[in-house]
Amino acid sequence: MKFFTKFLLFFLVSIQLLNAQQNISSARIEFVFVSKDVDGTVEGFQSSSEIIPEDLTSSKFEGSVAVGTIKTGNFLRDWNLKSGRYFDEETYPVITFKSSEVSVIEDGLKVIGTITIKGISKKLTWFFERDGNTLRGAATLFSSDFNINIKKGREDNKVEINLILELG
Repeated sequence: MKFFTKFLLFFLVSIQLLNAQQNISSARIEFVFVSKDVDGTVEGFQSSSEIIPEDLTSSKFEGSVAVGTIKTGNFLRDWNLKSGRYFDEETYPVITFKSSEVSVIEDGLKVIGTITIKGISKKLTWFFERDGNTLRGAATLFSSDFNINIKKGREDNKVEINLILELG
């Protein structure tokens, strides 16, 4: 009987730990500047997110990335993107996101929040799919909405972003 009681207690504690808040242990951020077919990554991810598996709608997604870590595979392009003409890393060293609403949808999660780039804040919607301890998100923005005018037309400044979060 003692064995069964200990086993039951261990099982209940294990379930509680599995249902507890999960932190983001790592993140990968990839982007594609569609009209120029340029892809790249951004690193320096910092997060204070709270992922609550048993009540995902109570979760909070909040984090930042360092502008200085933009990589497109071309050193001169990266240097130019970080300059005052585009991202202005010296004045605005981070890009931030903070969720305002998390909802469960058929294929995963919909996370609505505010992204701030170059001191300009805009609404951004992420769509996430969950695969075990991995959340894969996708969002679209237009760089010209943040005074980063690579091309003249708004549609030509479309950027698709993929965010891969590992929960730990």
